[in-house]
Amino acid sequence: MELNSIVEQVVKPEEDISDPVEKVYRTIEKIEENRELNAFVTVDAEGALRKAEEIRRKITSGKRLGVLAGLIVAVKDNISTRGLRTTCSSKMLENYVPVYDATVIEKIRTQDAIVIGKTNMDEFAMGSSTETSFFGPTRNFFDHSRVAGGSSGGSAVAVACGAVDIALGSDTGGSIRNPAAFNSIVGLKPTYGRVSRYGLIAYASSLDQIGPMAKNTLLTALLLQVIAGRDLRDSTTFNKPVPNYVEEALGKVEGIRVGVIKEGFENIDERVSRKVYSALDTLQKIGCIVEEVSMPFMKYALPAYYIIAMAECSSNLARFDGIRYGGKPVKGKWEEQLIKIRTECFGEEVKRRIFLGTFVLSAGYKEDFYIKACRVRRKIYEEFKVLFKNYNVLATPTMPVLPWKIGELLSPLEVYMMDIETVAVNLAGLPAISIPAGFSDSLPVGLQLIGDHFDETTLLKISYAYEKETGFTKWF
Repeated sequence: MELNSIVEQVVKPEEDISDPVEKVYRTIEKIEENRELNAFVTVDAEGALRKAEEIRRKITSGKRLGVLAGLIVAVKDNISTRGLRTTCSSKMLENYVPVYDATVIEKIRTQDAIVIGKTNMDEFAMGSSTETSFFGPTRNFFDHSRVAGGSSGGSAVAVACGAVDIALGSDTGGSIRNPAAFNSIVGLKPTYGRVSRYGLIAYASSLDQIGPMAKNTLLTALLLQVIAGRDLRDSTTFNKPVPNYVEEALGKVEGIRVGVIKEGFENIDERVSRKVYSALDTLQKIGCIVEEVSMPFMKYALPAYYIIAMAECSSNLARFDGIRYGGKPVKGKWEEQLIKIRTECFGEEVKRRIFLGTFVLSAGYKEDFYIKACRVRRKIYEEFKVLFKNYNVLATPTMPVLPWKIGELLSPLEVYMMDIETVAVNLAGLPAISIPAGFSDSLPVGLQLIGDHFDETTLLKISYAYEKETGFTKWF
């Protein structure tokens, strides 16, 4: 079955898109109604209306529409958009307007998506709650006093509140899956190299990956279908055929072997584990074979991740000196300018990670920290490969706790611990998806499913079958 046919039958929203201009106006109203959530940094009403009018002309003239025609898209604010402010939620880039589109933006525009604006995030994607944003925290859709998750919190909330159909996020150590879990939506982190990073403002280049977010599985699959593939401008992308993710998601799940990583349930909130185990029971009900497995090296993933990520961020953010990128030039010698601009324009968390990253790469410490972390990374990769010899998918909770109150976690270490379930996936370059597992105390819980390299199709199959069984799209 052709992709367009599938889209028309099961993916397009129920509302008629014959007047995309009217849909954009309704979207702008929805964003305004939910302003308290602080999901958006920039709303591009003019650009969205321009694209909607273009789609309306195509409809009138009978021209073929792209597969995303009429779908409203929110874009995380670290993905470059030509002519549209891209800030990384940092004072450093408060007024930066790119002169080019990221590859993923080019692809979705070609397929007639309507980009409505840029979403709030942790500054330079450094955080797990969107609390480090220069523009203030994004609020959880289900409880406005709580965090939205991060760093793609704005994208997740834009989807959850119904302002947009789909959203783009980026995931360095869980930044798509974390807010997806906290807002009861679907968030998929693709295999490293499956989606181009060209135009993504880098945090940690060997870990970052752009991915889709949506309320349901098929919209997630459709957006991945559009953005996946080789890009000559990104040498880390793979020249592998892109499956028809939407059609593959409709496949059967009977006999798929799911390994539940027992270490993923250690020292987590009991309310979370209860819901996740209940979701795993549902996987058994729909035909999956669910068994417990062990992954001893998982406990080393968090320290290895933060050493590697901070080392890479200290290098990537060196370019922001107020002369070539970011800030406003000040008088004085170059060294004085550099110190003043970086001190004033970087937030506390960003500076902390730059300091730590520079330290672990410094002479006398590189072998003790960075090189050891890279060796641990390889061990984690190998341990995953052993497990995938016997299991198609691995499972853990997405987050170890329920969404916390804004401002509740004051210690950086407490915040870093929130990534304990997700960072191993990025170290190994694997795909993973977070799907809604229900609610505890009226707060969302997520189930994380991890696939082997380039096996997003199995994750989407399970997600769709689980969605049909539970009807989680009706939980809003």
